[in-house]
Amino acid sequence: MLACDLDGTLLDGYGRISAATEKALRRATDAGMELVIATGRRYSYALQVIAPLRLPADTVVISSNGAITRTIGGETLRRIHMPISDALALCRFGSFRESLVFTFDRMGPGTLVVENLEELARRLPRWVAANRAEIVCFDPIETAFAAGELPIQAMICGTLAQMSDASAELHRETPEAAALRAAISEHRTEYVARDLSVLDLMPQGCSKGIAVAELAKQRGLTPEAVICVGDNMNDADMLAYAGRPLVMENAHAELLTMARREGWAIIGRNDADGVARALLDILQERQLGCLSGS
Repeated sequence: MLACDLDGTLLDGYGRISAATEKALRRATDAGMELVIATGRRYSYALQVIAPLRLPADTVVISSNGAITRTIGGETLRRIHMPISDALALCRFGSFRESLVFTFDRMGPGTLVVENLEELARRLPRWVAANRAEIVCFDPIETAFAAGELPIQAMICGTLAQMSDASAELHRETPEAAALRAAISEHRTEYVARDLSVLDLMPQGCSKGIAVAELAKQRGLTPEAVICVGDNMNDADMLAYAGRPLVMENAHAELLTMARREGWAIIGRNDADGVARALLDILQERQLGCLSGS
C-alpha cells in the first residue's frame, strides 16, 4: 500500500500533480501497489485535485485527516463524527470563534459552516475563495447544530502566534479545557513562509495514521507492507505507522527533525518530482530483488 498526502507532497507549489508524478504513480499501481490518498482536505475538495489522474472508482481517499475513508466511487468505508456536545464546547472558547469552521459530510452549500466569513477571509483568503460555494454562515454558529446533524471536524486558523495562543487556551488547567482535550485530538499543519497555521480539531480516534492502519488491516497488510509519504505535522502518526516512511525535503522543520531522529527517509521536494523519483527508486529495488531472488 502506498499512502500519499496531497498538499506539499503529491501537489507542486501550484497545486498540480506533475506529469512525472502521474507516470510514477501509474507504474507503482501497475506493479501491484494500492494507491491511497491521505489528506487533510475534505473529500470533495480532494477529488477536485486528483481528478486529472483518472484513478479507478475503487481508489480509497482518506480525507479530513482521517474522519472519512471513502472510495472515489462514493463507497464509505469509515466515518467518524464529532458529538454536538463537543462542537458546542469548542464554540465556547473565545479565541476560536473568529476563525472556527465546522465541516459536515455533505456536498454543496452547508458543507462548511462559519460564523464570521469576513474574518476568516482575512486569515485564509485563498481557501475561502476556493471553497466559497460550500460555505454557509450561521450567527451565532451554535445554531448550525439545531437540526441535530453531526459535524465530522472543526478547524481554526491564523498566524503562527494566533494558533499558539489558541492551543494554549485549549491546554489551560481548567475542567472545561481538560474535558475537551479528552474528547478531541489536535492535528497541526503549518506553513512558516506564509505565517499560517491550521489546527484541525478532530474526534478522538481520528487521524490519518489510524485510518491508514485500519485500512491496511482490512487488506491483510502489516505496517512493513505500507509506504507513507508526507510533509507536515498532520502526517506524523501516519509516517510513524508505516514500515517505509518517506518525508519530503520541503517538509515542516519539526517533521524533518523527527525524520532524522527516527531514521525516516527524506526524499526530494514536491516542486522537483520528489515522490516520482522515490517511487521509481523503490520499484527498481523491487525489480532487482526479484531478479536476485530468482
